[in-house]
Amino acid sequence: MAHPVDVHVGKRIRHRRWLIGMTQQQLAELVGIKFQQIQKYETGANRVSASRLWDISDALGVPVSFFFEGLQEDDGAAEKSQVPDDLMGDKEALDLVRSYYAIPENQRRRLFELARVLSDVA
Repeated sequence: MAHPVDVHVGKRIRHRRWLIGMTQQQLAELVGIKFQQIQKYETGANRVSASRLWDISDALGVPVSFFFEGLQEDDGAAEKSQVPDDLMGDKEALDLVRSYYAIPENQRRRLFELARVLSDVA
């Protein structure tokens, strides 16, 4: 059974890689490993060492802390959100985010305001 932290880190790797449009093969080449190892990291099947995580963070252009964002302590103090825990692990949500940022800024702002109004109504 994979440790929850390893699964979380793997999801964050996949999220960032996918968000910037990088394939597993491309990331593997930048880090100097086989793409199958990236697959294992992303599923949490294999634990990412500190030095490898450092290399991955460099290749993906984020600080190492990025991979730990959103981790919650088991003390129950974390606030529950209406947003699912693994929103950025959802391919449809990531497609939506990528499409959103492909829209010209003035139209994007108008779309954002429309979404805000619709969510207030719901």
